[in-house]
Amino acid sequence: MNESARPVILGVDDLRPLPRATRVARTSRDGVLLLREHRDRVIDELWLDHDLGGEDSIMPVVTLLEEAAFDGRPFRIGMIYVHSANPAGAETVVRALRRWHYPVRRATA
Repeated sequence: MNESARPVILGVDDLRPLPRATRVARTSRDGVLLLREHRDRVIDELWLDHDLGGEDSIMPVVTLLEEAAFDGRPFRIGMIYVHSANPAGAETVVRALRRWHYPVRRATA
């Protein structure tokens, strides 16, 4: 399959292997870098975990997505899946992204 025809499936999760993902970031810092690297490409799926180990969370990635939408240049994402085992954290992410009209749904962790 041609590289440009391959679906772009990104994940930000500290533990899960995410076998369908084409790239996985394990920290929020790396997640922000990964999204910036794909800024001008269509992202077919984005998988987000809320808790990323220790004090790290997905919120810096969510902030990047929110700021892009606020600036009128939202990321082009087919679907965002929030698969955190933290129900309150997952709902915070879903609510924030829906507010900016990103396609998002809660997935079972």
